[in-house]
Amino acid sequence: MADEDDLLDSDYAKLARLALSGRVQDSQSFLQRAASRYRERRPGLAQALKELIREAPTRASPLRRQTTVPVPVDTDSRLQLLKVETVPTVTEAPLYEATVQHALDLLLQERSEPQRLLDAGLEPTRTALFTGPPGVGKTLAARWIAKRLGRPLLILDLSAVMSSFLGRTGGNLRYVLDYAKQSEGVLLLDELDAIAKRRDDATEVGELKRLVTVLIQELDDWPSSGLLLAATNHASLLDPAIWRRFEVLLPFELPTECGRRALARRALDGRLADAETWAAAVAARFDGRSFSEIERDLLRARRDAAVSGRSLEDALCELLVAADMPHRARIQLAERLADSGLWSQRRISELTGVARDTLRAHARRRSSAS
Repeated sequence: MADEDDLLDSDYAKLARLALSGRVQDSQSFLQRAASRYRERRPGLAQALKELIREAPTRASPLRRQTTVPVPVDTDSRLQLLKVETVPTVTEAPLYEATVQHALDLLLQERSEPQRLLDAGLEPTRTALFTGPPGVGKTLAARWIAKRLGRPLLILDLSAVMSSFLGRTGGNLRYVLDYAKQSEGVLLLDELDAIAKRRDDATEVGELKRLVTVLIQELDDWPSSGLLLAATNHASLLDPAIWRRFEVLLPFELPTECGRRALARRALDGRLADAETWAAAVAARFDGRSFSEIERDLLRARRDAAVSGRSLEDALCELLVAADMPHRARIQLAERLADSGLWSQRRISELTGVARDTLRAHARRRSSAS
């Protein structure tokens, strides 16, 4: 019984410290953990805490209501340390592979049904790390999550955080994270490798290594009422201790043929009579390319057609078979199109410039191999 009284005393002191410091979200997070911890030994107390949490008011529009809390700035440059998107702009639902889409949907579902987690003695995911090459939708995923949750997106401005006075950089990072905790927005640490590199990297100065320690402490203390997302193109540069602090590690890969085709179908649908055929051709042409690269080139083809007065088909033909395309790559594209059965050999030859004899030889090789 004495041990339990000591635990209650300790918890009471911690809660008082959080409340007196004005950290409302941290106080709620602490109460959620306490309700789970006392569920077996003091069910009445646990239930009372759950009721308090359930009835606690929330701030649907924190940035609008917290007009007295300015966005933190660097004391040297006076630059704002955060880019704030009060209403994140996402025109269409992003396209992702099934595993990524499932993980993102789960993050959203946890936030929409918090009581189920609370009843199970659990909290929603607090932190997630998105990894993968440029252009695969990591930042877009953060923007989409914030929009679906109806929360502002707060993006760490690395150029402002890295103060000209290195000793202030750690303080800047703390200002940003403390502000994000109060705002109840979705915080995105983009290009995380810039501030969380391995501490055994001999090329980094001491101040940058101290940033890792600051970030680790803040990740450990992040409240469940908030959501911290991070993204990096260079996962191998991250300090191992940073990896362990994130509850969800989500790799974003280059799109598969199915993903490339879906993106092209969306971009071309309603603009071409045989959009499905062209989507398949685009998917074959841009193997190994990112979503953003494919989308950029398709948009360029549409602009070309609109400005020049040419048909979109002609503009796409030029896109599919660029003038600087290596001969071997041109043949590979023609062979993929022939394998798909979408077009005749004559049409493929006209499109790619690959001789029909080459396509016939390819067809014979496939026939004998099967």
